[in-house]
Parts: sequence; C-alpha cells; structure tokens
Amino acid sequence: MDTTLYSCREFVEVLSSSEPAPGGGGAAALVGAIGTALGTMVGSLTLGKKKYASVQGEIEELIKECRGLQKELLDQVEADEKAFLPLAKAYSIPKEDPCREEILEKATREACNVPIHIMELCARAIEAARDFAQKGSRLALSDAGCAAACLKGALEAASLNAFINTKSLKDREEAQRLNHKCEDLLSVYGKMADEIYRSVKESFLA
Repeated sequence: MDTTLYSCREFVEVLSSSEPAPGGGGAAALVGAIGTALGTMVGSLTLGKKKYASVQGEIEELIKECRGLQKELLDQVEADEKAFLPLAKAYSIPKEDPCREEILEKATREACNVPIHIMELCARAIEAARDFAQKGSRLALSDAGCAAACLKGALEAASLNAFINTKSLKDREEAQRLNHKCEDLLSVYGKMADEIYRSVKESFLA
C-alpha cells in the first residue's frame, strides 16, 4: 500500500517500526512535500489581494509549479521504497553466487537515484520559497521561512540516503560524480534556504 495514503499517525507509527520502508528517503520526500506545501500556502494567501496585484501572475505560476513539486515529492515516498527493497534483497544473495556483485551494483545505483531526485525537487521548491518570501503576503511570511527550513532538512536528509549508497558502489568514478552532484545541491540550495530563513527571522526581530 502507498504509505502516503496513511494518516499522519499511521505513517509515523510505521516509520518508527522495524519495517524496512519507509525510511530516511521516504521521510525526506514527505518533509519536502510539506515544505513545498507551506510555500504554496503563502501563494494561495496572496492571490486576490489588491496589495499584491502586480505579482498575481508570478504567484499563480509559482503555485502551479509547487503543486506539481508536491505531487512529485509524495510520489518519491513510494519510489524510495521500491528502490530500497531490491537492494535489501541483493544483500541477501549468497556471497558465493557469481551474479551477486553485478546485481548488487545495479540495485545500489537504482537506490542512489531516488534520493538525488528528491534533492533536485527540493532545490526547485527552495527557489519557489525564496520567491514567495520576497513577493508573497507579509501576513504569511513566517510560513515561507518555515518552508525553507523544512526543505533544507529534506535536502540534507535525502543527501545522506544518497551518500550511504554511493559509498558502496564499486564504480568509484560514478560514485564521485553522484557525490559531487549532491554536494553542489547542498552548497547552493542549503545556503539559499539559510538565507531565506535568516531574512524572515530578521524581519521579525528588527
């Protein structure tokens, strides 16, 4: 069953159990979707307000994009589970099996792809959160800051789920390529999320 169809309480209960999935990757995707939704809420509260008439078109486009990102991130909860289970199965193959290494390498590569995609989706959502913070309703400014904080957490959590798998890849050139991609996303968008949070916080303490 798609665990995103669970209630919040059911999802957390399964997450805290000994079940192999959902795990860190699925949790990262869900937190990313929540962060994205917070940004979308800022946009929704901005639409139709005369004070923000000049940015209505931009806000509408941002909301449209973020609704798509929300769906994609929620889809990654199940995708992460589907990618992890074959990897877990591959590790159970007897070491003397001549096919083990090839199967394990392929499964590990697949397990890297989902968390990296989660990072890419979070990066796009962080850009949107920045725009919502700059152009959206001041009454919902704290929510734009919360969006950035959630999205940074999701970005970092997803990266760890990528790094644990790249560490196991036999193809070290590919592992380094994927690691660099993750590090770039963390550097650029982690910093952007921090700047959004800081700007929002300072606006309340000034």
